[in-house]
Amino acid sequence: MPFSDLRSFLTHLERQGDLHRVRVEVDPEYEIAEIAQRAIREDKPALLFERVHGSRYPVAINVLGTRRRVEAALGRAPEAVGAELIAVFERLRRPSPRTILSGLPLGRLWNARVEKRATGPACAVVEDPDLDSLPILRCWPEDGGRFVTFGLVLTADPRSGERNLGLYRMHVFGPRETGMHWQIQKGGGFHYHVAEKQGEALPVTVTIGADPCLLLSAVAPLPEGVDELLFAAWLRGGPTRLAHAARVDAWAPESAEFVLEGLVAPGERRLEGPFGDHFGHYSHAAPFPVFHLEAVTHRRDPVYLASVVGKPPQEDRALGEAVGAMMGPLVRLVHREITDLAAWYEAGFHNLLVVAVEERYAKEGLRAALGLLGTGQLSLTKCLLLVDQGTDLRDWRQILAAIRDHFEPSEDFLLLPGVPLDTLDFTSGRMNLGSKMILDATGKRAVGPGNRPDEVAPRTGAAAVDGAMRERWSRFLEAWRREPGARQARIDGDCWLTVQVEGPGRALVERLVAEPALAGLKVVVAVSPDVPLDDETLHLWGMFTRFDAAKDVVFTESRLVGAWPGYQGRMGIDATFKEGYPRPVVMDPETVRKVDRRWNEYWS
Repeated sequence: MPFSDLRSFLTHLERQGDLHRVRVEVDPEYEIAEIAQRAIREDKPALLFERVHGSRYPVAINVLGTRRRVEAALGRAPEAVGAELIAVFERLRRPSPRTILSGLPLGRLWNARVEKRATGPACAVVEDPDLDSLPILRCWPEDGGRFVTFGLVLTADPRSGERNLGLYRMHVFGPRETGMHWQIQKGGGFHYHVAEKQGEALPVTVTIGADPCLLLSAVAPLPEGVDELLFAAWLRGGPTRLAHAARVDAWAPESAEFVLEGLVAPGERRLEGPFGDHFGHYSHAAPFPVFHLEAVTHRRDPVYLASVVGKPPQEDRALGEAVGAMMGPLVRLVHREITDLAAWYEAGFHNLLVVAVEERYAKEGLRAALGLLGTGQLSLTKCLLLVDQGTDLRDWRQILAAIRDHFEPSEDFLLLPGVPLDTLDFTSGRMNLGSKMILDATGKRAVGPGNRPDEVAPRTGAAAVDGAMRERWSRFLEAWRREPGARQARIDGDCWLTVQVEGPGRALVERLVAEPALAGLKVVVAVSPDVPLDDETLHLWGMFTRFDAAKDVVFTESRLVGAWPGYQGRMGIDATFKEGYPRPVVMDPETVRKVDRRWNEYWS
């Protein structure tokens, strides 16, 4: 049965033994965040904090923090949702009475609708605007303040009326004001752009605590103009019901736990942040629009829903992988050559996208990559890696094998400088702008119709890695570790070397890509000492969140042939921490000791 609200889902989780009530008092400043991230790492149940210091409302967290809880919310695996969507679109391409009656899920399609009502449970209590009464979290020591971390922001285009439901953090400035962190490529920001051009304030409702299908829909990277509320109804198999706001001309889900009603005024900006975000660093403070609270409405005995982001893994892993499994198959409607794709949560999702392709002509995979980099939120991808179909896109060893066997910089590396980039990416030094790169690690290209076999050059392939070659690598690294600033080193897949080094890494990377003793290696990466090489998740995090492709990638040889840059030899990446980067997210020692001391209390 679909869950109509958050509390019915929490009740289900508790019956399944997948929700734990914490009955001792906890602090919304740091303590809840530290407990929540430890619970994710240890695969603990979702948490309901019943006694939160300074507030009369309980806090729920990690409610969608595991795959099993996502499957419980959907009633099926995310991959099954993707298969359903593909089947619907394929049948609608060739509609007939037979396909409609026998193949389409008519009941689910009928229920995929939005219904509007005058009021609902979310309107049971209407209060004057005051955010101080809510248990809003402060998650990390260098955060600029308290943040609403799981608010579903509902807006409408002032011209067309098209709705958008998105998840955006909200920095609390005072009892009646917050920031509205509309990053680039976000629907709510597009609606505000229209309102601001017309000199109008944009009415906004922010839902805190909703049914799980609505939570998933708000995170899903749907194409612009596709209604997240309708998508939630499709997932749920039941309509999404809205109630009119009490004091602004807007709508909100009728079953919400809390609704913040307000306006975002045109032309107003305020410094928002810093905030420990899902890239594992503090995003710099920057000017963003301001949300003015007009009213707070809520159910009777409401539950405040929160989430924590930071270094992986966090709750957003399960969320991101679920929406990827649901939405990824739709890419094949436009790009038939793409057989699978996966955004890696270890790299903050947007920093590493791996795409499997079945090429039907030379460089069809590159064509697909360029298409993806111009599509919706995939356009914010920084590093896109192409591999052959059949490759397990979640197995780093298989990806390394593809790089070892097929990646040749002279024909398989493409740099795109000065393009839009995720607002949270700090590596270029310019907000919203940076560079991207495509690595083509697919095998020999198929010859398409009309091509002669000799028109497609065979792949060069990898040099055989024998015992003597590994011995040369070992001797070189043993000598290198005795140098000042040198730390650990790790070789993966006979092609990828990661070295840990104190201080700047550029000179070292340039030396390593030119080092004859390392012949046979394809990629060399330098990272800072805070990146543990023996932790696969944090190893990948450290590599892919700390470099700008245009500034920090070098090769053994680079030259221009006319306007065409050519690269030869080994690829090097300086992923060390650089001046101007925001600090990585680390909990303060006092909170760590406090949670250590109280750990058994929380779970008793």
